[in-house]
Amino acid sequence: MSIPVDPVAVPDRVVALAGGAGLEPVWRNDYGGLTFRTGDSRYIKFAPRNEESTFAGEATRLQWAGRYVRVPPVLEVGGDDTHEWLVTKALPGESAVAPRWIAAPSTAVRAVGEGLRALHDALPVTDCPFDWGVASRIASAARRDIRVADALREPPPIDRFVVCHADACCPNTLLDDDGRWTAHVDLGLLGTGDRWADIAVASMSTEWNYGPGWEDALIEAYGVEPDRERLSYYRELWNAT
Repeated sequence: MSIPVDPVAVPDRVVALAGGAGLEPVWRNDYGGLTFRTGDSRYIKFAPRNEESTFAGEATRLQWAGRYVRVPPVLEVGGDDTHEWLVTKALPGESAVAPRWIAAPSTAVRAVGEGLRALHDALPVTDCPFDWGVASRIASAARRDIRVADALREPPPIDRFVVCHADACCPNTLLDDDGRWTAHVDLGLLGTGDRWADIAVASMSTEWNYGPGWEDALIEAYGVEPDRERLSYYRELWNAT
């Protein structure tokens, strides 16, 4: 996943969804998905259909989570035989991996950790209709012909059951001009699970985005001591699935 630096061919569907507004490519993922910001403060996500998650599913999760936390309001969702798209209203703030925050990792990492804790504290587990537990993730992998090692089929006991972001990598937290977290984006797999499933990925992603040495700083900002067993397990599960 990265911010595009080379010219991006804009799909015809995206041009139509923009309705004459200017388009700026802001994100490209590893599966051919693109995200554009429009000149009238919208975001358009466009991607090949995905067996693991759909934009329709993300729209449903955003609408549910938006009752409790700040996430992008859904404006339109749709698809055809090969691709799907999601249009949301832009929120104030910049990704935690915008150039200004890459240059200020201590601020960004703290904000991501604090934002993740706030998300976990705000979303009500008992009302959440979505599952991101270990069994569900392994079953999803099996449907995609991914075999998960037997050692990963027995997770550590749950520390705290929460509604997980499920893609808590640093880019998916927005920061305001003062470096405080303000919102969360890309909730296509949101669902219940152990909080360490999110903490493990969020802290691991600090090395991808800011370089080595920031993992424990994020965990400290979240407000817990590192649990090495759960960190190791959930990172291996993430990589496996």
